[in-house]
Amino acid sequence: MSFDVEAVRKDFPVLAREVHGHPLVFLDSAASSQKPRQVLEAERVFVEEHYANVHRGVHTLSQEATDRYEAARSTVASFIGAAQDEVVFTKNVTESVNLVAYALGNPGSPTTLGPGDEIAVTEMEHHSNLVPWQMLAERTGATLRWLGLTDEGRLDLSDLSEVVNERTRLFAFTHVSNLLGTENDLPVLVRRAKEVGALTFVDGAQAVPHQPVDVHALDVDFYGFTGHKMLAPSGVGVLWGRDLDALPPFMGGGSMIEVVQMTGTTYAKAPERFEAGTPVISQAVALAAACDYLTALGLDSVKQHEIALTQRLLDGIRALPGVSVLGPDTTEQRGSAVSFVVEGVHPHDVGQSLDDLGIAVRVGHHCAAPVCRRFGVPATARASSYVYNNEADIDALLEGIQQVQEFWSA
Repeated sequence: MSFDVEAVRKDFPVLAREVHGHPLVFLDSAASSQKPRQVLEAERVFVEEHYANVHRGVHTLSQEATDRYEAARSTVASFIGAAQDEVVFTKNVTESVNLVAYALGNPGSPTTLGPGDEIAVTEMEHHSNLVPWQMLAERTGATLRWLGLTDEGRLDLSDLSEVVNERTRLFAFTHVSNLLGTENDLPVLVRRAKEVGALTFVDGAQAVPHQPVDVHALDVDFYGFTGHKMLAPSGVGVLWGRDLDALPPFMGGGSMIEVVQMTGTTYAKAPERFEAGTPVISQAVALAAACDYLTALGLDSVKQHEIALTQRLLDGIRALPGVSVLGPDTTEQRGSAVSFVVEGVHPHDVGQSLDDLGIAVRVGHHCAAPVCRRFGVPATARASSYVYNNEADIDALLEGIQQVQEFWSA
């Protein structure tokens, strides 16, 4: 199907505003995406007409809220090729990672970690898929090991068999890097993990919003992503797991129990056992609406649209002297996040100067400080396009970078 970006742009009210007297050019979707009217309306209608706490209520509003909450779970599950009872609603992908990391360190987990065991990660991870595993290693006495990066910003697989070995109990890696834009070769990574009997956790925060994902086809054990990067509100994320009932609970409280006595408690089956307390009800409904919106656009069309914009940006940067890209300089196995450095200008000054022109990009280490350290830069500016961006946005950024260079060289 064809992708009508101008029609899509009309669904996003924020794009009609100006910033500092300039039309808004929003290129910060890798941090958080904007929200279409359809998603905003879905949450508004739910809160205004159907809101109540879910599960166990016998009154009409509670039953309506429960039906819509569980229908949202079913929609999200279908969106990633999963079964409904394999999907846990969390507050974001960070909580999804921490849930698994905490559970694997508890008694009763399917993998007992201790001294001599190893956890494998990669050097390109977002802090959310690194720090929890560091903490798990500290708690259990396990050793953390990692795959390094090539100069092109891809994983260095030359020592894959050494880093992921017979002592590895879990291998965690990102699907698509939030800083480099690199899309990892998941079949290769998953195959190696299975050869040594290690569990796999994939951070899909930068993949699920942008391309079709089928978690069963990927053959991983755990997969997490977040709503606010895929047109939904903040406060809702997803953990998918192949065998969630094998994990001990993450938090205790209401809703995650089966029988509670003063002498002990038995726990509900997944997904309820991981949703203690009042869950993210209206946010889950909105996430389902975002899934429906992206499904209607067609994820294959979304991906092709972003490839075209990314190619235009990479070509344009390549023509600018003194501007370099961190990460792959082609669109092959690459997402739409493009991090760049302007020679002689600190990334924070780049970002501020672009904001003066109405152009929103992200600056800093992007919660991936080891990547910046690997490439010898303190930070980068990052432009990330999405469904509502067009060629004019890319051209405005390229012209803006030239103006930044001219201003800071004067």
